[in-house]
Amino acid sequence: MRTMTRKIHIFDTTLRDGEQSPGASMNTEEKLIVAQQLIRMGVDVIEAGFPISSPGDFRSVQEIGRLAGDSCVVCGLTRAVDKDIDRAAEALKSAKRPRIHTGLGVSPSHLREKLHITEDECIERARHCVSYAKKYVDDVEFYAEDAGRSDQDFLIRVIQAAVDAGATVVNIPDTTGYSLPEDFGARIKSLSDNVIGIENVIISVHTHNDLGMATALALEGVKNGARQIECTINGLGERAGNTALEEVVMAIKMHGEELDAHTDIVTPELTRASHLVSRITGMNVQANKAIVGANAFAHSSGIHQDGVLKARDTYEIIDPADVGAAGSEIILSARSGHAALRHRLGELGYTFKDEEFDDIYNRFLEIADQKKEVYDEDLESMVQERQREVQAIYTLDALQVSCGDPLVPTATATISDELGVSHVVCATGTGPVDAAYKAVDQVVAVHGDLSEFSVKAITRGIDAIGEVTVRITAEDGKVYTGRGADNDIIVSSAKAYVNAINRMIQTARSKQGK
Repeated sequence: MRTMTRKIHIFDTTLRDGEQSPGASMNTEEKLIVAQQLIRMGVDVIEAGFPISSPGDFRSVQEIGRLAGDSCVVCGLTRAVDKDIDRAAEALKSAKRPRIHTGLGVSPSHLREKLHITEDECIERARHCVSYAKKYVDDVEFYAEDAGRSDQDFLIRVIQAAVDAGATVVNIPDTTGYSLPEDFGARIKSLSDNVIGIENVIISVHTHNDLGMATALALEGVKNGARQIECTINGLGERAGNTALEEVVMAIKMHGEELDAHTDIVTPELTRASHLVSRITGMNVQANKAIVGANAFAHSSGIHQDGVLKARDTYEIIDPADVGAAGSEIILSARSGHAALRHRLGELGYTFKDEEFDDIYNRFLEIADQKKEVYDEDLESMVQERQREVQAIYTLDALQVSCGDPLVPTATATISDELGVSHVVCATGTGPVDAAYKAVDQVVAVHGDLSEFSVKAITRGIDAIGEVTVRITAEDGKVYTGRGADNDIIVSSAKAYVNAINRMIQTARSKQGK
């Protein structure tokens, strides 16, 4: 029987600290939409705002308090100032499970440069703000801002004062993301070992990503006794952001036994939450972002693709379904191997014998060398083009065109006939397409008048494959359609013309056979 691990409380501050990302501010209605998703996801605490900072933040805390009901704790931030605490208490009246989050800076630079107070004055303010908040709510969290750069002995004294005053949670922030993980973990352990009564409160960690270590810092805190992590969806927050909720939650899920920890987060909601916050804030998630990035479950290397197709866990430690992602994605590119291409063609309904597949794969590589990514539409076009070529009487093997002002448009074409004989011809014309068609006319046995010419992009991107459709009218008035597709529109045009000629010849031979 598995031993029950420690419950780690997830304190989401997307609506407070996350909103402080430049350009990521949200109005009350948007905050309520995000809060609904956070509740659905099962977060333990929602820090809904900083009530005294603006009427909008005050209303947001009020409305989210009403929305949350018994689902989770709703928290309002304050400074260690009585009027801040009064305002937060007023906003939290609507909440069934209210928490006031109050505190002040504790590092030498904060005491000296920002607050202009002594260590003793800081300790007295810590004691007072917690005691004052306790008049309004039972659940009071104290934050020791910039604890990551504080003197440890002084930090112990400050946290002792907060605990003595009745704090239920003590928040140890690495506000500037300065600490090394092992040093930060040692701070948490030191508090656990030296603060009297701390076993009766929750130690919380609030870490920032200035050196790219926010998740590592938070997990080191958990290893050393922290039971709450303060984090945001997509890692939003001041400067380089906060600990990303999705990262710490999945790290704990993957390493629960080593960390002696678990969360109650509904992880299949993580991707939905990420997309929602990104859409509302306008802050795009980088493609290679852990857990929720577009490439988190995408594979483009042929070796990786082959491994994943044989067994997903060869290169994926997380099942995409566990975080609400659509699934593993095989990205077809020039680095993709036979296995990936055969797999995707099979999903599209195409199967080929080995000798046929080699030709298909070579054509795929030609396309992939010209494009960053080969899409399904490219594959469909490639297969259809090959099917036309297999049935062809004449095949366009190569085409080179030169044109410009004042150059005369000139086309050099290499065309194979049905006997396999290769013909190299050259022609000039009024334009590059006209020159290409006149070159083709030098080889083919029949001719027709061009009656219609149209072009469309059939795949995505600036490097899309373009398809040309032409209709030519034979001497008997019959109209024949030909299509050609390629990255080069002139080549597409020439292929379309040759295919229309082939259809004209095939139709004539069919009638003669009858």
